[in-house]
Amino acid sequence: MKIVFVLVLMVLIGCKNSDKDSNIEMRTISTSFDDKVLNNRNSHTKRFNIEKDLLLVQFDCKTDVDDLHSIAALATLLTDTTYSKLKYHAVAGTYGIQDGLYVPPNTLFQLVFDDNWTDAHDDVISAIEKVKVKVKSTLLGKGDIWIAEAGQSDFTARIVKAIQLGLPKVNTLQRIHVVQHSDWNEQTTTPKSLDFVKTNSNYHKIADGNFVGNGTPGFQDAEYTDWKGKIDNPQVIKIWQHTIDLSNTYNGKDGRYNNKAVAAGGLDFSDLSEVCWILDIQDIKDVDDFFKLYSN
Repeated sequence: MKIVFVLVLMVLIGCKNSDKDSNIEMRTISTSFDDKVLNNRNSHTKRFNIEKDLLLVQFDCKTDVDDLHSIAALATLLTDTTYSKLKYHAVAGTYGIQDGLYVPPNTLFQLVFDDNWTDAHDDVISAIEKVKVKVKSTLLGKGDIWIAEAGQSDFTARIVKAIQLGLPKVNTLQRIHVVQHSDWNEQTTTPKSLDFVKTNSNYHKIADGNFVGNGTPGFQDAEYTDWKGKIDNPQVIKIWQHTIDLSNTYNGKDGRYNNKAVAAGGLDFSDLSEVCWILDIQDIKDVDDFFKLYSN
């Protein structure tokens, strides 16, 4: 269905007695909106229901180590008692068509999520089946699915298709919400997969989480090095230390992307901006704000 707004601006210039001498300029400005896309991208009328909904956090881990930092930041956030009842699941290796080597995150995933994660890099078919079971259970329990796309949307497309086949009565446009903050992630998704996700889910493109002052938190800071002095929880310190060590091992190595903020000793967990948007966390400006709120 199309909603078409037509603005007709008639400017009468130099009207004279003779029709021949009359100069009438008519300008028509027509803007067409697809109401479905308008709803998907610009509205956020539905909120995450912590009692029923499922948060899927999907990391490509190829080839930027910022995913590792985002995992540690998510672990930090989850220590807050506000999210003690949060239902979530993490997926590794949800990459698209980008070149470059994978950043092996398994030891960090195991440390942070224990058994509550799926390895799509090792076996994508099995991963789809495993995640599909969790998604179906949530949908049948009247909950919605919220996907923080810390990478490309190829894996998401396959999940949505699997749900449409397995639960044909479920309206995925209303029940599966996808949040993406990165232009590059969209550009390195298989075009057909991206188009499918945009037209078959409630797709939200939010402002880039690498920058401050654009409407989402800016979670990249090359100068923020005193993270250890901000954290009291020994387990969270252990997670961050392992994250830093793993990041330093793979950042820029063997043709992988060289994250300059990480190389400088700083932090980059820009993908967490999507989780903040999903959970309606609106009071964070930057990395320093994040640790002030969630370091204890």
